[in-house]
Amino acid sequence: MPIGVQSIIAVGLGVLIGSLAPSAGEQMKILGEVFLNLVQVVVLPLVFPLIVLGIARMESVKKVGRIAGKAILYFELVTTVILLIAVGLAKFTGIGKGAPVEGADAKGLDGMSQGIDFHELVLHAVPKNIFAAFGEGNLLGAIVFALLVGVAMAAISEKSEPFASVLESVAAVMFKVVGYVIRIAPLGVLGFISYDVAHYGFGNLRSLIGFIAVVYAGLAIVVGVLFPLIAAIYRIRYVDLLKSIAGLAGIAFVTRSSESVLAPLMGKLEAFGLSRSTTSFVVPLGYSFNTDGSVLYQAAALVFLANAYGADTSLPALLLMVGVLVILSKGMAGVASASIVVLIAAGNSVGLPAEGVALLLGVDFIVDMARTGVNVIGNSLAAAVVDSSESRREAKRSNRETPRTPAESEATALQKEPAQ
Repeated sequence: MPIGVQSIIAVGLGVLIGSLAPSAGEQMKILGEVFLNLVQVVVLPLVFPLIVLGIARMESVKKVGRIAGKAILYFELVTTVILLIAVGLAKFTGIGKGAPVEGADAKGLDGMSQGIDFHELVLHAVPKNIFAAFGEGNLLGAIVFALLVGVAMAAISEKSEPFASVLESVAAVMFKVVGYVIRIAPLGVLGFISYDVAHYGFGNLRSLIGFIAVVYAGLAIVVGVLFPLIAAIYRIRYVDLLKSIAGLAGIAFVTRSSESVLAPLMGKLEAFGLSRSTTSFVVPLGYSFNTDGSVLYQAAALVFLANAYGADTSLPALLLMVGVLVILSKGMAGVASASIVVLIAAGNSVGLPAEGVALLLGVDFIVDMARTGVNVIGNSLAAAVVDSSESRREAKRSNRETPRTPAESEATALQKEPAQ
């Protein structure tokens, strides 16, 4: 039975267990946690050698910088457009007006940071102990260290071949382990759905149905309009790309963890035709800096709170919200409950009380599923865009560097003439 069908059956069983036997449903969360732990334990041992090898085999350090620059520029442009879409849609629909924010229970926010410390973010990206970073699952720190190792291997060329062979073996073994882990994904799905339905229920759905609808509509616009437009510009087979990663996006949707599919996602993209060096660098970087679904949720939630509290929602105020989220969303790397933390920090920045966020916690698991799935699709497209850009550049350079003989030039000229 295909793993997608197994996961759909697991969703149905999870809803039944969570609804009919809530106490058993809450206990089944351990199945989901075991699955996530198995995935996370293999993420860094796989991502690290792939990034190192990808960089070491690039033609030059200049190419590494060029790919990083293209990726970050793409992340900034696309997330800004998504923020504008979300704010415009939320403003147009007027979500949040009359929402019962006064009765929100703020206990769920206890212990969450009220802001993002960019000083800590920089230190998080440059860890003092790489083994501690691996132990903490610090993906951003692992990327930075892998970048340094890859550049060093490229600099010493042949001397690094024995180490490169070891890394190749490690990556191959980890890919095999990932294959084993993904087979038990339906059990993880069953555990998470049972827990979510049992623990959260559907009590807040009625009052927040408008907010959920706007978030899902915004995500549908991003996936169905914005992403296909970007793909068309770069001549990417978007529908084929979606088919290639649909199963993994579905697993991320149900487990609410994009990390659960990071390792197999890179394998799927490579099978789709993207180069390993681009994929192994852009996708992990995007997990830290290109959270398309999450930024849309944050923008919609911020407008929801502004309407609920009767705050200013004029054009300058909305543009201020977009500007704040553009900056804060890039500080999400390594932050637990990142979307909620960024939302609290952004609300504080524009004068909205954090207590209102507590109202959204009751339905957070519903929108979290969709935004996580869109994060996976967005990062896959980002890797495809950067890879397409690099392929075009290489093609143009090879055309310039290949000299033509007089006979070839004459043949080309004859081909361009209309038949007599």
